[in-house]
Amino acid sequence: MRTEFIETGLPGVLIVEPAVFRDSRGFFLETWQQTRYVDGGIDAVFVQDNHSHSSKGVLRGLHYQLRQPQGKLIYVVSGEIFDIAVDMRHGSPTFGKWVGVVLSGENKRQLYVPEGFAHGFCVMSEAVDVMYKCTDYYSPKDECGVKWNDPALGIEWPIDLPILSGKDELNPLLNDIPVERLPKYRL
Repeated sequence: MRTEFIETGLPGVLIVEPAVFRDSRGFFLETWQQTRYVDGGIDAVFVQDNHSHSSKGVLRGLHYQLRQPQGKLIYVVSGEIFDIAVDMRHGSPTFGKWVGVVLSGENKRQLYVPEGFAHGFCVMSEAVDVMYKCTDYYSPKDECGVKWNDPALGIEWPIDLPILSGKDELNPLLNDIPVERLPKYRL
């Protein structure tokens, strides 16, 4: 049994299926092991860990930082989410495209979202505890967002009327974001 790194339709966005060792006592898994994850395609230095607790129907996102971009390695400790990554890099061949994956305490999957991508999730269980590692520090002044239900993105959320923060309700449509407020695509 070994950790699997699964490529998605967005270059750099990876689904991680860690090796989970189960027995009658429970289970054990490594949520991060630098050498193994670098070999799997996640060559990141993480500087901050976050824990988010949310109730059913909550949608957080879609967020990105411009001058202090954050790569994120996301996993769920308990509960279930539909997790999304959107390519926000102006000039990218996959600009505006998205990938979604169900992460849960049961399936133990992780999603790696590189810098330059927006991230968000909606809660599908009664409650959820989400953990994520970040490659840069959170900077409220640098936070940007895009509207969760933007028709230009066409995200197929498993929810119609989510519970949003006031800030997320005000996120702009992708076509209304000035180019200077978008990350730049670099080969």
